[in-house]
Amino acid sequence: MLTRLKSLLVVLGLGLCCLGLGGLSGLVLPPAQAVWAASGAASGVTSGAAAVGGTTGAQSATDDPADAEGELQALYRDLDDLYQRAFIATDQGDFVTAEALWDQAIERMPSNPATWSNRGNARVSQFKLEAAIADFDQAIALAPNQPGPYINRGTAWEGLQQWERAIADYNQGLTLDPEDFIAFNNRGNAEGGKGDWEAARDDFYHAAELARGVALPNINYALTLYQLGEKTEGTRKIRNLVRRYSQAADPRAALTAVLWDQGLTGEAESNWAAAVNLDRRYKDINWVRNIRRWPPRLADALERFLTLESTPTPPGSND
Repeated sequence: MLTRLKSLLVVLGLGLCCLGLGGLSGLVLPPAQAVWAASGAASGVTSGAAAVGGTTGAQSATDDPADAEGELQALYRDLDDLYQRAFIATDQGDFVTAEALWDQAIERMPSNPATWSNRGNARVSQFKLEAAIADFDQAIALAPNQPGPYINRGTAWEGLQQWERAIADYNQGLTLDPEDFIAFNNRGNAEGGKGDWEAARDDFYHAAELARGVALPNINYALTLYQLGEKTEGTRKIRNLVRRYSQAADPRAALTAVLWDQGLTGEAESNWAAAVNLDRRYKDINWVRNIRRWPPRLADALERFLTLESTPTPPGSND
């Protein structure tokens, strides 16, 4: 499960990658030799045949068994190096380089579904959404029983605001893995996108229960409580998240919004200073609304704070 978090668009400084409120999943990448065996079985091809036209790069140019084995081992080493460099580039936010490295891995071994899915992730992080969907389609064709590519394709559909298609992919991911917290979190995100915040709350709750130590679903659940008018409980959870994840900007920025909404202007300004020191993007309300995609009640409150609009809710009327 943790390997699935090593994909894209690290927006919150939380150790979880996401587009909006969602997260990207990835197929686990074991060493290349194991990947070759697994991908061949998943796609119904043998190690001597390419899944997507041309040769795999694993076919030997010689009939000598020793030479063939040496070429295979060299290929596996090259692929392992490409995988590691691609993940390092991803962790550093260099998605252009990551995409180029996945290009090379696909060229060398096109029958590996994990490389298609991970290149799709790199493309999502650059908002190349249609191209990413094509990559996820290929990964699904090669490994139809893996939840990761469905979840990732759902995230791309979210970027296109195709909420029902996104939800359908998350449903399929959950059919394949009913305890995948990323799928629950992302389905909640898509439900919020279409305005169904009650369903979103339930999915964020399930995601948070499955991943108690992961920040993003817990933050999403707290923000959704506030959106639904459960302001006291939402505020309490946001405060707890600020303490628990002291180096994360998102809960601090959210606390700024709810404090301003409640008329606690001094405390709001104090939390804001810490939030923007961690991530200045929260100063851009369009980014908050359209990329991070906060629930509208929180985004509206933050916008009032940013414009110093003196219309916060009076203290004592949290619910």
